[in-house]
Amino acid sequence: MGSDSQLSVFETGDPPNLPPYGWAGTVEAFLRLAPEDWLAALLSRCQGLYQQRATQTQQQAWQDCGQVLRSRLPQLCQQRPTSAAWTLVFEYELPREGGRRPDLVILADGQIGVLEFKQKASPAAADRDQAAAYGRDLAEYHSGSRLNPVQTAVVLTRRTQPAEWKAIAVLGPADLVPYLAALEPTEPNIDPSAWLTADYAPLPTVIQAARRIFQNQPLPSIRQAHSAGIPAVLDYLNQLVEQAQARQERHLVLVTGVPGAGKTLVGLQFVYQSPQSDGPSQAVLLSGNGPLITVLQYALKSRAFVQAVRNFYMAHQVRQQKAPREHVIVFDEAQRAWDAGRMGDKYGIAASAPEIVLRITERTPSWGVVLGLIGEGQEIHVGEEAGMEQWSQGIAQAQADWQVHCPVSQTGHFADLSSPVHAADGLDLTTTLRSHLAADLQHWVSDLLKGQLQAAAARMPRLRDQGFDAYLTRQLDRAKDYCRQRYQDQPTKRYGLIASSRAKNLTDAGIKNDYLSTQRLKVGPWYIDPPDSPLSCCALAGVVTEFGCQGLELDFPIIGWGNDLTWQQLGWRSSVRQRQVRDPLRLRLNSYRVLLTRGRDGFIVFVPPQAAMDGTYDALVQAGLRALESWDSLV
Repeated sequence: MGSDSQLSVFETGDPPNLPPYGWAGTVEAFLRLAPEDWLAALLSRCQGLYQQRATQTQQQAWQDCGQVLRSRLPQLCQQRPTSAAWTLVFEYELPREGGRRPDLVILADGQIGVLEFKQKASPAAADRDQAAAYGRDLAEYHSGSRLNPVQTAVVLTRRTQPAEWKAIAVLGPADLVPYLAALEPTEPNIDPSAWLTADYAPLPTVIQAARRIFQNQPLPSIRQAHSAGIPAVLDYLNQLVEQAQARQERHLVLVTGVPGAGKTLVGLQFVYQSPQSDGPSQAVLLSGNGPLITVLQYALKSRAFVQAVRNFYMAHQVRQQKAPREHVIVFDEAQRAWDAGRMGDKYGIAASAPEIVLRITERTPSWGVVLGLIGEGQEIHVGEEAGMEQWSQGIAQAQADWQVHCPVSQTGHFADLSSPVHAADGLDLTTTLRSHLAADLQHWVSDLLKGQLQAAAARMPRLRDQGFDAYLTRQLDRAKDYCRQRYQDQPTKRYGLIASSRAKNLTDAGIKNDYLSTQRLKVGPWYIDPPDSPLSCCALAGVVTEFGCQGLELDFPIIGWGNDLTWQQLGWRSSVRQRQVRDPLRLRLNSYRVLLTRGRDGFIVFVPPQAAMDGTYDALVQAGLRALESWDSLV
């Protein structure tokens, strides 16, 4: 490496404490540095960070990027002399993101530019969306970027057409200087050294959060989680446990929330990070969500972290009526608690699941707290339709004196009880965390499923501005290509096929959601295995249904929309008929609510190219979904 490579004041650190970037320095230092020395620095850092040599394709991409910059930056320095002191950060690795890294970050007079280079002449939707996600995540999760504007652009090194400004900037080499020269100076100034070492706290998935809790690692402090009210809920719960223990009381707490609001995260933290809890000896997290349990057990290599509610029933009610050792019982997915009919069919118990949980908890000596985590509009199975009423009935049948805590909106369910009811709006989690900043997603889904297509369409521009990418296609292969391209070389990202269990027309269209195929699927590897595994969701072969993805998430699902829920004239209709189901249409709508709220970065809805599905496709267009083909073809 030549001496000019040392002009970068940031190129310090020796293994194993390598800085998380390929090369960083001023524009002036970059232009003085020999191309071969700059490339050698990138190769060396890649080897040190990832213990492998960069591929030939990657090296060619770096060389292409470097050539464009060397040919254009001198002109920028002439037009805007202060740009010589701007900082260039190549291949900045977003911490805890599994190797995700934008090609170039520019710290420019208080502005932050994120440039993604592609060796092509025309952009694909995946190119724009990948770059936009880098900008979104730096702006939201990087503490050194929160006070400064973040501008994002895709640079197509083979492009000769004028710049495009339809969503984010799409530039050719000739557009680079005008684009950068137009970045207006702003305050505060950015200290490059401080920026490179600033905290980065990305939003963890439920699996990532469980791993950190299981390993006794603190969860990152995330602004979005604070604004969504999760710390306040945990404080409320912890104080209630202290009170119950000191006063010898029993409390039922019901926390409601929209899909992705962090309800399971609340349960995990409450059980395993509570200051009153000595681990699971005092508290237990129960779930009736079999796939969630399987995935967490597969990820953590432990069966103790989350327990199946079925085993709880069997141990403490069916086989022997023994008191549990835990005083705190957390029931995840409590909206799916079975009614008495279903409990009788499965376990021979003539009582609903909420009544049984309360009855078992009453056997613990002196005191007890039951926390029910309830997802709104997510009852999807036989025996789940009674919802909140079952908890009210359970309290009415209880032998001990219980106090109830719930959101104000739910107090009506308990109005006829003699038990004290404490209303607290903070127990309703109304902000989704799953879809990053896209707080409007659940409202768009709600409008869509209510049949209010114009209202849904009116929300879509804001949803896109929030960084959520929602597409529609009738070409399954195109959807698969988008996901593979967008998440190339991002091994921690997960994309896959999900679909309704009741759709009968998807198998012929390439989505194998039939019973035998979904039963054979190994759900643990599907979510956890690396993208190159044939069992991974990223293989885009196996399909999970609403039952396999509720409570879990993907970065980018491809959602098969089937003939079990179709648009007929002025509303949604379902031809599905199920025994022992009060309202089949409601369960279908809830199933699609689950499917549409699994994505963190966005989703693609695939509607089979069948004449019977044309009306459904048109309705989704009217609701604001953008055709992937038309967006992909923009040049």
